[in-house]
Amino acid sequence: MPASYPSVRPWRLAGEAAAALAVGMGIGRFVFTPILPLMQAQAGMSPRLGAGLATANYVGYLIGALAAIVMPALIRSRLVLRGSLLVLIGTLALMPITTSGGHWVVLRLVAGIASAMVFVIAVSGLLTSPAKHLIGWAFGGIGAGIALSGAAVLLLRTTGSWRAAWWSAAALSVALTIPAWQLRVPHQGSNDETRRRPGGRWFAALVTSYSLEGVGYIVAGTFLVAAINQTVDGRAGAGAWVLVGLAAVPSTALWATLSRTWSRPTLLFAALLVQAVGIALPAIAGGVSSALVSATLFGATFLGIGSLALAIGAHLQIPRAVAILTTGYSIGQILGPLAVAPLLHNGYHQALLIGSGVVALAAVAAGVLRHRFPHHLGPLPSRVHLKEIQA
Repeated sequence: MPASYPSVRPWRLAGEAAAALAVGMGIGRFVFTPILPLMQAQAGMSPRLGAGLATANYVGYLIGALAAIVMPALIRSRLVLRGSLLVLIGTLALMPITTSGGHWVVLRLVAGIASAMVFVIAVSGLLTSPAKHLIGWAFGGIGAGIALSGAAVLLLRTTGSWRAAWWSAAALSVALTIPAWQLRVPHQGSNDETRRRPGGRWFAALVTSYSLEGVGYIVAGTFLVAAINQTVDGRAGAGAWVLVGLAAVPSTALWATLSRTWSRPTLLFAALLVQAVGIALPAIAGGVSSALVSATLFGATFLGIGSLALAIGAHLQIPRAVAILTTGYSIGQILGPLAVAPLLHNGYHQALLIGSGVVALAAVAAGVLRHRFPHHLGPLPSRVHLKEIQA
């Protein structure tokens, strides 16, 4: 066990990281999805402004990820982690104070920067700790944050307002920040900082796949609830988002467990194909059943894809792999809403089909990654044989 973690139990580290990811990602980034229909109905927000707020958040996320690459000392600072958590809570609490689109854009931009810092620090810290094998469980915190905040918004649909929804998200974030406060950060000289690059040739395919996933998944991550609400009762859309979170909680642990048996690149390829189907479903088959299946498939894959991709990056021993992959992902997230914005005046179904197609392209890139993958750089999955490594 590394000296910087002298007496810390792995499950405690994973729990602290899960709480941080619940705040930074599950709530700080994704609570906008179920609140979006409320703001359109009660605050007069237009679809274009909604897309603009989503884009501002993703631009902020990109800024934070780039900062982690340029200034790696940031991801080794507990002060930065704690400050980012507090800033994120503040942006959530301030959203209901104003009805100015410009102010909303600034708040979501700042929230994106803080989310990226929390994500990169938490994941990098865990991947360089004795709890790195529990990364799938930590990612489940994002699903828990989505489910908790989504359930709060669902309860407020009839008894509260869009303002109360944002304040409830801030309150949940305060509660989850308490266990996240003591999270360990990456230490100097960790594997993420090593200068060895034995897996560089595969890393390019990984970055391509993960960046395309950022483009495709975020279309569903932003507009899935609104798209479902176009064809079924409004509660179904909010309920579907809660289901996304509930499906996501165990999914990351499941994908991590499967990676002990199957090759991670193969699992990444499979997860991307399943997600492409899930994103397209509400656009090609209306009704509650289609919405629920779509939510389940999306929830069961989008965090698993993230945990698999980041684990592959660590396996390939690329310096600052988490920050680099997060940067590519965030660039994709910026391009996604911008690409589909001209289509939103006709509804959200065309946007979902485009998102599904891009995720399918990400699966193609993941298929390239599978070719002669260097499994020998890490623990060998039980169904991967030596002859496959030497092929």
